[in-house]
Amino acid sequence: MTTITGGLPASGGRDGRFFLGGAFVMTAVIVAGFSVQLAMGRSSFSSPPLVHAHAIIFMGWVVIYLLQNVFATTGRMGLHRRLGWVAAAWVVPMVALGCAVTFAIVRRAGVPFFFRPLQFLVFDPVSLFTFAGLTVSAILLRRETDWHRRLHFCAMSLLLGPGFGRLLPMPLLIPWAWEATVVACLLFPLAGMVADLRRGGRVHPAWLWGVAAILGSVILTEAITYSPVGGAIYRAVAAGSPAAAVAPLAFPAPPGAPKPAG
Repeated sequence: MTTITGGLPASGGRDGRFFLGGAFVMTAVIVAGFSVQLAMGRSSFSSPPLVHAHAIIFMGWVVIYLLQNVFATTGRMGLHRRLGWVAAAWVVPMVALGCAVTFAIVRRAGVPFFFRPLQFLVFDPVSLFTFAGLTVSAILLRRETDWHRRLHFCAMSLLLGPGFGRLLPMPLLIPWAWEATVVACLLFPLAGMVADLRRGGRVHPAWLWGVAAILGSVILTEAITYSPVGGAIYRAVAAGSPAAAVAPLAFPAPPGAPKPAG
């Protein structure tokens, strides 16, 4: 994603190719993660309508992000700007549906067994709001091409958690499964820092702000998860549902595991 500087697209050369290549790799991570689960029979199309709506909106964002990078790198700035406003509006249903699906999964006691239910309840919304904050910042700085594209890149990297979560051996990563997905997501902005160093000998500050936002979301998630506030949030969300009988900080039993006696 980029803007026009001095009447010419500020998107070509090695810098532009890095962001376009990164967009393709990010798309591949998402598609591969969900395709693997579908091929292994762990995902199906029988999910509730809310889940389908969530999937359509989030995959739509992946397409938008990829197209924006294609348009910027190839100099089609008119299309880039028009689609940019669609993208800005797209963030709202992403956050709303993402939170709604998280609450629904927690309430039906369907949290994956490699996540603590309370941590899952917290990290999904916190990650979404961090993504939204980085995206809004990128939009506000759309005339500053270097900031704009890097903040968008960091925001997009934060959305790769579900993709990596379907590719990494999550059961083997307990009790740090979620943290492992964050580390995998951080590889993308770190690659951007390395690319900056190789091209210009310095790291652009936008990377530092983006990484700080991601790490800040991790710290906030852990702080809420292990605080009385987190427990209160879980009780409020789980009230009147099967989740009320689930220990919020205990890992659920794996599928097929025998139920405890009594």
